[in-house]
Amino acid sequence: MNAILPGATVGVLGGGQLGRMFAIAARRCGYRVHTLSPESDTPAGQIADRETRASYDDLDAVREFARTVSVVTFEFENVPAAAVAAAAKFAPVRPGGSVLHTTQHRLREKTFLSEAGFPVTPFHRVTTEEELRSALNALGAPAVLKTAGFGYDGKGQTKINSAEDAARALDSLEGCEAILEAFVNFEREVSVVAARGIRGEFAHYGVVENVHVKHILDVSIAPANVSPEVAREAVEIARAVLERLDVVGITCVEFFLTRGGKLLVNELAPRPHNSGHLTFDACATSQFEQQLRAVCGLPLGSTEMLRPAAAMANLLGDLWQQGEPDWLAALRAFPGVKLHLYGKRGARAGRKMGHLTALASTVEEAARTVRDARDALTRRTDGGR
Repeated sequence: MNAILPGATVGVLGGGQLGRMFAIAARRCGYRVHTLSPESDTPAGQIADRETRASYDDLDAVREFARTVSVVTFEFENVPAAAVAAAAKFAPVRPGGSVLHTTQHRLREKTFLSEAGFPVTPFHRVTTEEELRSALNALGAPAVLKTAGFGYDGKGQTKINSAEDAARALDSLEGCEAILEAFVNFEREVSVVAARGIRGEFAHYGVVENVHVKHILDVSIAPANVSPEVAREAVEIARAVLERLDVVGITCVEFFLTRGGKLLVNELAPRPHNSGHLTFDACATSQFEQQLRAVCGLPLGSTEMLRPAAAMANLLGDLWQQGEPDWLAALRAFPGVKLHLYGKRGARAGRKMGHLTALASTVEEAARTVRDARDALTRRTDGGR
């Protein structure tokens, strides 16, 4: 396959912060970027050479978009199959539509993983209260009921602590197809962000440890505090998942690590991932440049970390509740910390507005520094304004 070289235009379906950081990496490498999403002045569109505002269901607009680019990729996976098929008639789509079809639907994803022999939490398909009660009898309580499609950051999830919670939990999903998963009393959550090229080349960023608050990623730390055996197994599983799906591009494999040391695949994300944001500053090649390299058929880049450890802290809209965060105070106190803001209009609770990254000699130092820097954003000082 011929490589798509700098100077070409890369198309991105989606306009969020993942697309923004991808566009920064692509433009730095000499590519042009064309985005399509239902909104204008998006985080990605602010960086792109061209921004098209159109619904993903507007197949004429998707076709016109695809005619202008050399390759199409994604910054989120919940793009309708019809839009992917329409784009694929005019430009290669990487990762392919079959990857999105599997990963944008929890039941299809879990079924794929289970049938392929990957370790997953026990689960059952649920569409009725009778099926839910049967699944609860099989899995026991507590358990987690999730919508089968279009869920992220804890949305579409309800914990069921007893059989009496079943009807209420099912009502909360408003008739959507669902999946019931056994509750995992895990030790920690970890992830592997990895890339696969058009010739099957593989590169990974090791194992990252993730701390969530209210189901939203709060802090990521690299490398994760896991044994060498667990780290090797996590990377091996990630490689096998990408190969089995025939991914071309970036994919994140999220895991639960049980208290018994067993890895369970929780979710797949076939695009750059929040837990890989620290690679923008911490690695020779970021996950965003790696995505570009993979989908354009370039050699994959080095994933070497520039310092022994790194940590990333999300900046949610909650930080703006008392006014604009104190950027000057935080950056003055922590000159080595990197600030990334996404250009979003309007902060609200739970909305990802940006992130901070810290590099250090140890994971403890990196995690402490990035948390302290975030805390400084809301500590008002006379010198910060």
